[in-house]
Amino acid sequence: MERGEIGRRGEEYAARYLTRLGYQIRVRNFRVRTGEIDLIAIDRGVVVFVEVRYRKMSAYGSPAESVDFRKRRRLIRAARAFLGTRNVQAPCRFDVIGLHPDDRGGVSVEHIRNAFDAEGRTTC
Repeated sequence: MERGEIGRRGEEYAARYLTRLGYQIRVRNFRVRTGEIDLIAIDRGVVVFVEVRYRKMSAYGSPAESVDFRKRRRLIRAARAFLGTRNVQAPCRFDVIGLHPDDRGGVSVEHIRNAFDAEGRTTC
Protein backbone atom coordinates (compact mmCIF):
# COMPACT_ATOMS: atom_id res chain seq x y z
CA MET A 1 0.00 0.00 0.00
CA GLU A 2 1.42 3.40 -0.94
CA ARG A 3 1.89 6.31 1.44
CA GLY A 4 -1.08 8.36 0.15
CA GLU A 5 -3.44 5.44 0.62
CA ILE A 6 -2.12 4.82 4.14
CA GLY A 7 -2.72 8.49 4.94
CA ARG A 8 -6.29 8.42 3.61
CA ARG A 9 -7.09 5.28 5.58
CA GLY A 10 -5.60 6.78 8.71
CA GLU A 11 -7.63 9.96 8.32
CA GLU A 12 -10.79 7.92 7.76
CA TYR A 13 -10.07 5.84 10.88
CA ALA A 14 -9.45 9.02 12.90
CA ALA A 15 -12.68 10.60 11.59
CA ARG A 16 -14.70 7.55 12.65
CA TYR A 17 -12.99 7.55 16.05
CA LEU A 18 -13.77 11.24 16.61
CA THR A 19 -17.36 10.81 15.42
CA ARG A 20 -17.85 8.07 18.01
CA LEU A 21 -16.66 10.59 20.63
CA GLY A 22 -19.33 13.06 19.49
CA TYR A 23 -17.23 15.31 17.25
CA GLN A 24 -18.87 16.61 14.09
CA ILE A 25 -16.46 16.36 11.16
CA ARG A 26 -16.89 19.49 9.03
CA VAL A 27 -13.93 19.52 6.62
CA ARG A 28 -11.40 16.96 5.44
CA ASN A 29 -8.02 17.87 3.95
CA PHE A 30 -8.30 21.65 4.06
CA ARG A 31 -5.42 22.95 1.93
CA VAL A 32 -3.94 26.39 1.45
CA ARG A 33 -0.56 27.47 0.16
CA THR A 34 0.86 27.65 3.68
CA GLY A 35 -0.30 24.25 4.92
CA GLU A 36 -2.91 21.55 5.24
CA ILE A 37 -5.24 20.39 7.99
CA ASP A 38 -6.32 16.74 7.93
CA LEU A 39 -9.63 17.17 9.74
CA ILE A 40 -11.62 20.11 11.03
CA ALA A 41 -14.32 19.21 13.52
CA ILE A 42 -16.65 20.72 16.08
CA ASP A 43 -16.50 19.43 19.66
CA ARG A 44 -19.06 21.02 21.97
CA GLY A 45 -18.85 24.40 20.27
CA VAL A 46 -15.07 24.36 19.86
CA VAL A 47 -13.47 24.28 16.40
CA VAL A 48 -10.89 21.49 16.47
CA PHE A 49 -8.05 21.32 13.94
CA VAL A 50 -6.81 17.73 13.84
CA GLU A 51 -3.47 16.43 12.60
CA VAL A 52 -3.48 12.68 11.96
CA ARG A 53 -0.22 10.73 12.07
CA TYR A 54 0.41 7.05 11.41
CA ARG A 55 3.57 5.12 12.26
CA LYS A 56 4.27 1.50 11.43
CA MET A 57 6.98 1.24 14.08
CA SER A 58 7.64 3.03 17.35
CA ALA A 59 11.43 2.98 16.94
CA TYR A 60 11.42 6.68 16.03
CA GLY A 61 8.92 7.77 18.67
CA SER A 62 5.17 7.99 18.75
CA PRO A 63 3.19 9.31 15.80
CA ALA A 64 2.23 12.39 17.81
CA GLU A 65 5.89 13.17 18.56
CA SER A 66 6.47 13.58 14.82
CA VAL A 67 4.45 16.82 14.83
CA ASP A 68 7.45 19.11 15.20
CA PHE A 69 7.54 22.89 15.55
CA ARG A 70 7.68 23.47 11.77
CA LYS A 71 4.61 21.28 11.24
CA ARG A 72 2.77 23.00 14.08
CA ARG A 73 3.56 26.39 12.52
CA ARG A 74 2.14 25.24 9.14
CA LEU A 75 -1.00 23.92 10.87
CA ILE A 76 -1.46 27.24 12.68
CA ARG A 77 -1.13 29.20 9.43
CA ALA A 78 -3.65 26.95 7.71
CA ALA A 79 -6.04 27.26 10.67
CA ARG A 80 -5.80 31.05 10.54
CA ALA A 81 -6.54 30.94 6.82
CA PHE A 82 -9.57 28.71 7.45
CA LEU A 83 -10.89 30.97 10.19
CA GLY A 84 -10.35 34.06 8.02
CA THR A 85 -12.11 32.67 4.97
CA ARG A 86 -15.07 31.37 6.98
CA ASN A 87 -15.29 34.30 9.41
CA VAL A 88 -15.49 31.85 12.33
CA GLN A 89 -15.84 33.40 15.78
CA ALA A 90 -15.52 30.39 18.09
CA PRO A 91 -12.93 28.96 20.47
CA CYS A 92 -10.39 26.73 18.74
CA ARG A 93 -7.85 24.08 19.62
CA PHE A 94 -5.36 21.74 17.97
CA ASP A 95 -5.61 17.98 18.53
CA VAL A 96 -3.22 15.30 17.33
CA ILE A 97 -4.34 11.76 16.59
CA GLY A 98 -1.51 9.23 16.53
CA LEU A 99 -2.23 5.83 15.00
CA HIS A 100 -0.04 2.75 15.10
CA PRO A 101 -0.53 -1.01 14.76
CA ASP A 102 -1.29 -2.85 17.97
CA ASP A 103 -0.25 -6.36 18.97
CA ARG A 104 -3.55 -7.91 17.82
CA GLY A 105 -3.40 -6.66 14.24
CA GLY A 106 -5.64 -3.65 14.90
CA VAL A 107 -4.92 0.02 15.31
CA SER A 108 -4.06 1.79 18.54
CA VAL A 109 -5.15 5.43 18.93
CA GLU A 110 -3.28 8.11 20.86
CA HIS A 111 -5.50 11.22 21.05
CA ILE A 112 -3.87 14.36 22.37
CA ARG A 113 -6.49 17.02 22.98
CA ASN A 114 -5.20 20.58 22.88
CA ALA A 115 -1.75 19.31 21.85
CA PHE A 116 -0.34 22.79 21.22
CA ASP A 117 -1.41 26.42 21.33
CA ALA A 118 -1.72 29.05 18.61
CA GLU A 119 1.94 29.98 19.09
CA GLY A 120 3.06 26.40 18.44
CA ARG A 121 3.97 25.65 22.05
CA THR A 122 3.03 22.19 23.25
CA THR A 123 0.48 22.28 26.02
CA CYS A 124 0.97 18.79 27.38
